[in-house]
Amino acid sequence: MENNKSLFWTQGILIALVSLAGTLSIGMMMLVKPNISEAQDSQRTNVKDIAANLGTQERVEQFKATMLTIWQQEAKVRGVISDVPSRFQGKTIKEAKLAPDQKVIALTFDDGPWPQTTAQVLDILNKNKIKGTFFVVGQNVKLYPDLAKRVVTEGHTIANHTWHHWYHYMNPQTAAYEVANTTDIIYQTTGVKTGLFRPPGGIMHNGVVNYAKNNKYAIIMWSSDSVDYSRPSVPRLINNIFKGARPGGIVLMHDGGGNRSQTVQALPEIISKFRKQGYKFVTIPELLEMEDQSQKVIANKK
Repeated sequence: MENNKSLFWTQGILIALVSLAGTLSIGMMMLVKPNISEAQDSQRTNVKDIAANLGTQERVEQFKATMLTIWQQEAKVRGVISDVPSRFQGKTIKEAKLAPDQKVIALTFDDGPWPQTTAQVLDILNKNKIKGTFFVVGQNVKLYPDLAKRVVTEGHTIANHTWHHWYHYMNPQTAAYEVANTTDIIYQTTGVKTGLFRPPGGIMHNGVVNYAKNNKYAIIMWSSDSVDYSRPSVPRLINNIFKGARPGGIVLMHDGGGNRSQTVQALPEIISKFRKQGYKFVTIPELLEMEDQSQKVIANKK
């Protein structure tokens, strides 16, 4: 319901802007004096046509700018713009260093946005009042922008997983394209400027990680792998996750890149089992912030 209100609020503002622009245009037209010569009338008409075209173009640009501003505001309100603490910039993180009694876990999903599956994962997370972290592929954001927007507007974290999801070696120019263009389309689509990066396949030496580190991205890996890309049975998928689960851990799953029906089927049970073990769920930015605060406390005691 809260998301619907936000959507209606957004639509209302946009409709009001368009209506206001239309009203101003009509008002300007009414100011034109009557009883002018035919030549003057023709000239005036041409000027009005040009002005109208310019006005329409300006309204389109204003519309786009307003949309982007609104998405940015909504992202900020929901706390999903990830300002990576400085200690993690350019670093590789597999899990957070937390005290054993800090039983938190981060659920992460790769390779989306993806038709049907991403929406199904979001539905499950929302039903359970959990926020996840989605490492998206740039070309999929371009194909399915509404799903990317939904990730952000429902309070989840969105992050960079390259443009093409390539594994092979890339020269510096190609690596830069893969990372920078993905960050750009995430920003253009959702208003979020991410500082989080995950290399496809966890490959560290094909060029993209080097570019990301040099540009101060936090390289987010994982401590618990579902291996769901190999489409194991649901019980095995769940077992894969829990054999490596521990406080401060990062769980790797996939909402895109292929048939993810097992992941969707397993997710409610994964959530239930973590909760029975006393875990709470956090996003990657929240996890990094917890470690940052924990390390500051330790440093102050010294």
